Amino acid sequence: MAETAKFVQYTTREGHIQPNLVLRPGSLINARRALTIMFHYAIIFPRMRIIRNLKNLTEKFLNPVLTLGNFDGVHLGHQAILKKVVMRARELGGTSIVFTFEPHPLKVLAPGRSPRLLNTFDSKMKLFTAVGIDVVICAEFNHAFAEQNPEDFARNILHEKIGVKEVYVGYNYAFGKSREGGIESLKKIGQSCRFYVGVVEAIRINNMVASSSAARDLISSGQVDKAADLLGRYYSIEGHVVHGSHLGHALGFPTANLRTQNEQLPAYGVYAVLAYIEGRRHEGVASIGVRPTFESGQLSIEVYLLNFDGDLYEKQMEVFFIRYLREEKKFPDVQALKSQMRRDVEEAKRILLPR
Repeated sequence: MAETAKFVQYTTREGHIQPNLVLRPGSLINARRALTIMFHYAIIFPRMRIIRNLKNLTEKFLNPVLTLGNFDGVHLGHQAILKKVVMRARELGGTSIVFTFEPHPLKVLAPGRSPRLLNTFDSKMKLFTAVGIDVVICAEFNHAFAEQNPEDFARNILHEKIGVKEVYVGYNYAFGKSREGGIESLKKIGQSCRFYVGVVEAIRINNMVASSSAARDLISSGQVDKAADLLGRYYSIEGHVVHGSHLGHALGFPTANLRTQNEQLPAYGVYAVLAYIEGRRHEGVASIGVRPTFESGQLSIEVYLLNFDGDLYEKQMEVFFIRYLREEKKFPDVQALKSQMRRDVEEAKRILLPR
């Protein structure tokens, strides 16, 4: 059964909607040059449909143009492929399609080697919507799916079931059982089945190839500004605000405690952040860690919002990590911690509220 994706809006601090920012590799939401650009929900793109499970794939698409992959992070390299698919579908008067999988293949084939994912399924769908994709086909990845011969997959699913006209993949694409299929074999199958196969080359930013693993490494080490260069947007996590220990309130900095489904968290430390709650943007400071001063030992994600007074419990919050401020540390006493928190807030203001 098809689902309908949520809508996405890209805005600047001045409130201008920038729906095309996702489509400009290289200049797209560069964190160093545009600290205040964000995305959230708005009805500015056509509805994208999500078809889960191949047994629900029964309709015929008009001139389908397709790409395949997991697309974890939807980084600039991914976006270059998606942009090509959308552009060619529009030129052909056809349908732009992403064929993806859930769960991530390594979670099934090698759970011990499975990476911490950069996106939840919902956040990935929001980004596909923002690019302008018409349809997402999400196959259930299991051992039976993994055992498919590359040629059988291309012929039976891409050609016969979907009827693709054009397929676009990244420079290192591989598919089928044990990733035996490559670009050249896909091109040969395409020639036989009369569909075109195009290859999109790697995107390099600051001498780095935009990749999920590179973005993951930067985020896990706290280099969220550099990760934003590869992702083309600020890295974000989202979840519900829950009751915590109320330590922040006692210190004079009431914080929202976030419970998230995101797997990949930034490194422990303190960050200047921008948060969205019920469609409104708030500047703030986030702390990720185990609160060593209080020896709690329990992971917490706490967000202090600047100039905010209200009840946030059970509300949905999305937090965008703009800049790493400092590492987590144990302070000798509460007064030393409070003094540092005041300095953190002032530094965040300097970054987020430039005069």
